[in-house]
Amino acid sequence: MMPDLTIKLILAGIVFFGVLNLAGLHTWVERKQSAIMQDRIGANRASILGIRLFGLFHPLADAMKMFTKEDFIPAGADRFLHTLAPFLSVFFALVAFAGIPFGDRLILDGRVIELQVAKVDIGLLYIFAMLSLGVYGVILAGFSSRNNYALLGAMRASAQMISYEIALGIAIVGVVMCFGTLDLQEMVRAQGAYLGGVVPLWGVFLQPVAFFVFLTAALAETKRVPFDLPEGESEIIGYFVEYSGMKFGMFFLTDFIETVMVAALATTLFFGGWQVPYLFPDGFHFPWGAAVPVNQWAYVLLGVGSFSLKVLLFCWLFMAIRWTLPRFRYDQLMHLGWKVLFPISVANVLVTGLVLALLHPGGW
Repeated sequence: MMPDLTIKLILAGIVFFGVLNLAGLHTWVERKQSAIMQDRIGANRASILGIRLFGLFHPLADAMKMFTKEDFIPAGADRFLHTLAPFLSVFFALVAFAGIPFGDRLILDGRVIELQVAKVDIGLLYIFAMLSLGVYGVILAGFSSRNNYALLGAMRASAQMISYEIALGIAIVGVVMCFGTLDLQEMVRAQGAYLGGVVPLWGVFLQPVAFFVFLTAALAETKRVPFDLPEGESEIIGYFVEYSGMKFGMFFLTDFIETVMVAALATTLFFGGWQVPYLFPDGFHFPWGAAVPVNQWAYVLLGVGSFSLKVLLFCWLFMAIRWTLPRFRYDQLMHLGWKVLFPISVANVLVTGLVLALLHPGGW
């Protein structure tokens, strides 16, 4: 029987391997999906032995190029902090996935294995703490570069991230109030109930306003179009202007990792996580009375597949939004965060509290 530490390391390896590869694949998806939307061909030149495979080798070519480019550090820059900044950004974005449940529990040789790297009772707070610490990588990148433009870009990026984290966090409060827990695994299990025996009790049906606020604020958190002011390289000097090679690539990798994280959080909080409609541990039970039995492995694998498919659909949606909307001006960006999303999220919490107080006057 494998020790618990070995099982956790295996789960961590599966999660981090999947996330890093999906984030790398995003560079190809961004090129090809934008090309399709704009009636272009997109990336298709990189090949191996003459095989192009729809441009899928471009992420590999990008990685090889960035690893072999010169590691440039400006004169007078803080070498330690300049090197540390991109690692901090990637690290905090990656470890946040430890709190995401990607499947139901698996019972193996009498042992209960939660398909979650870290079973944390306050998993939602843990994820937000890790994402918030990612701001330090941005600040250090601009501060350590000894470049006033990079420093201004870092301040602009951190102001954007902090502003939208506030609206995002308050929007989530309504979901927490509805399900009564900060444990993401228990929150997903709570979404396995049904309204009238037909409609899944997913967060998007209980908190539709919170979902749209979360989606908008989370897109801004990833610092990509239409919220890419911190790094709009076509016209704006960003916080990593003094970076080259793989350090430069790590900042972009962080953005794609955060995109996957946002998709995973939206799936977990609002779309039932690994839940499959009408699927229970013993099989499918449909509202019209039909039933289809399944074994434990089929049940768990269907749950993992459901979670993965929902995450991929959200990634596709984010790319579609990214190549549909133009970039906001900075004043529009801050106006949307502080004067639109923030009041809406606060009002949603107040309305949610009022409704819950009327439905449960005696308390939980």
